[in-house]
Amino acid sequence: MDPKLLELLVCPVTKGPLDFDREKNELISRAARLAYPIRDGIPVMLEGEARAVTPEEIEQLPARPPVAA
Repeated sequence: MDPKLLELLVCPVTKGPLDFDREKNELISRAARLAYPIRDGIPVMLEGEARAVTPEEIEQLPARPPVAA
C-alpha cells in the first residue's frame, strides 16, 4: 500500500485515520472497529464490505506515530 495513498484515505464511517495490516491486506479503522479489504490493490471502502474488528485485534496494532503539525 502506497504510504501517500494511506495518508489520504479515511474511514468512510468516522472520517478518521486508517492503519494498514499487511498480513491481512486490510485497512483498519480503530474508531469504527472495522477492517476494509484491499482487493487487487484497490481498497474497498464500503461499510457493507468491511468486517468487524475485535478489541484484541485493535490492541495488537502498532502505536501510531505522532501527527506532525
